[in-house]
Amino acid sequence: MLNSGTIRAAGELKRQFSSAAAKGRLAGKVALITGGGGGIGAESSRLFANEGASVVVADLNEEAAERVAQEIRDGGGNAVSVGGNVSNADHMKRMVSRAKEKFGGLHVLFNNAGIMMSNDDDAVHTTEDVIDTTLAVNVKGVLLGCRYGIPAIKNSGGGAIVNTASFVAFMGAATPQIAYTASKGAVLALTRELAVIHAREGIRVNALCPGPLRTELLMKFLDSEAKRQRRLIHVPMGRFGEAAEMAKAALFLASDESSFMTGASLLVDGGLTAAYVTPE
Repeated sequence: MLNSGTIRAAGELKRQFSSAAAKGRLAGKVALITGGGGGIGAESSRLFANEGASVVVADLNEEAAERVAQEIRDGGGNAVSVGGNVSNADHMKRMVSRAKEKFGGLHVLFNNAGIMMSNDDDAVHTTEDVIDTTLAVNVKGVLLGCRYGIPAIKNSGGGAIVNTASFVAFMGAATPQIAYTASKGAVLALTRELAVIHAREGIRVNALCPGPLRTELLMKFLDSEAKRQRRLIHVPMGRFGEAAEMAKAALFLASDESSFMTGASLLVDGGLTAAYVTPE
């Protein structure tokens, strides 16, 4: 049973949350975050809400999405959850509709949902089902998000789209993952074209390009210490990034702090590409 002190503390936390959110960088905005049930998506959902956004937490795992949404509500923020597969048009349409029906519009779309399959390999050994599934989620999912999200953002007066790409869109990965690498290169190309097409409609489109992260997604792929060290040896900072660090970068791209940025690729990779990629 909760005592009066605990209840008062919870109430004070909500008041502090509400006060901070009212002054936040996304105050009054509505954000849809795919893959919001874990990793970068969960951290971004919490951070965006803390910065004033009303958040739709979307995930294939609806229970995980609801846990994040409930955590936000418990802290005094505004959030709802919705389940669905971003590679399914009806599901993606429902996610956008959830934002409009619950919060009245959409200003920020974070196309963050992605997949990296453990049996992704090189071109010789990667099976067709791995290729098809990876491209469906990582590329088609972004396209469908934009298909339904762009009209909603336009009708809301403009806003920002953030697409999660990767450092591997700029360079080959040390551990073969050909389908994933191809998919993230496609996301980068899509981001640039979308940015050009919609620039004068008040819609900015940028790509977040994380380096290797300590997330469940990557750790499942780098499933041995040898694989992890093979990846880390290339990172000048000598460590994996954290999902919370990527959320802060996504917030920058989603907010007016990046108001003159569109079609850009924000590398947040511990210096990895700086060490290996030569500017043309």
